[in-house]
Amino acid sequence: MTPISLSTTIAPRTGPDAALRQAATELEAAFLTEMLKSAGLGKSRDAMGGGAGEDQYASLLVRAQAEQIAQSGGVGLAESLFNALKDSQHDG
Repeated sequence: MTPISLSTTIAPRTGPDAALRQAATELEAAFLTEMLKSAGLGKSRDAMGGGAGEDQYASLLVRAQAEQIAQSGGVGLAESLFNALKDSQHDG
């Protein structure tokens, strides 16, 4: 079995484009949060007692997981958004 590489082409988050890159990464994290929720992550399980508190913490866990995925290179959405926004800044 071939290992999957999660390497990223995203440059370090410093310099004049840092805010733009951070915004693109945050948008990817929001997108991934919704995709993970749709996939069923974060749903409370009756075996653990359930309840409103568990639902709240489960949603925080899903968000943290999505942010970690985005910071690790994600699905490439942040890089595509960053490049498109950077190009639009130079065109305008």
